[in-house]
Amino acid sequence: MRITQQIRVACVALILFCSYAQAAQPHNLLVMGDSLSAAHNLRQQDGWVSLLKTKLSQSHPQISIINASVGGETTQGGLARFPALLKQYQPQWIILELGANDALRGYPLDQTTKNLSSMIEQAQQNKAKVLLIGNRIPQNYGKRYTEMFFGLYKTLAAKYNVSYVPFMLKGVALNKNLMQSDGLHPNAKGQPIVLQTILPYLLPLLDKN
Repeated sequence: MRITQQIRVACVALILFCSYAQAAQPHNLLVMGDSLSAAHNLRQQDGWVSLLKTKLSQSHPQISIINASVGGETTQGGLARFPALLKQYQPQWIILELGANDALRGYPLDQTTKNLSSMIEQAQQNKAKVLLIGNRIPQNYGKRYTEMFFGLYKTLAAKYNVSYVPFMLKGVALNKNLMQSDGLHPNAKGQPIVLQTILPYLLPLLDKN
């Protein structure tokens, strides 16, 4: 009887230890973006991803944010880096903010769509929740091309049943006081607004886990 009781106590202790270890283990959020998520021409702490880190450190302290964003990144470059990042960090959530550089360079949108599709599929195969970030490009690229580019994010979100932000620079892009001189990147004043645009879509994903 004593041995049986000791085994039971040991099993309960092991279960409690494993539960504690699992709860204490940090959950990773991977940001895959371009210069819009890499604090282009700004101090890193002024970028929206760093601002997100500060906010989540208070509301979701168990979540670690890995910012794998690279200035000038295309969907092809992101796709090439993606498998290694998935393996290294095993993220529970992925913010996918790529495609603008493809469009600004006039790349075929079917290739951009294919690359984003592949990343979403890999993320879902790894049980990660995806937040797809949509964007717009200037109208001087032609109305048909710009509208097709804007629409591809909605199409992908519906196809893969993922959450998406229609336009991350909503309320910022056309305000010169919130944009850098290049007209493409938000300045330090615009970064908190970008974050506020993203948060209503992101927080429900984090709270589901």
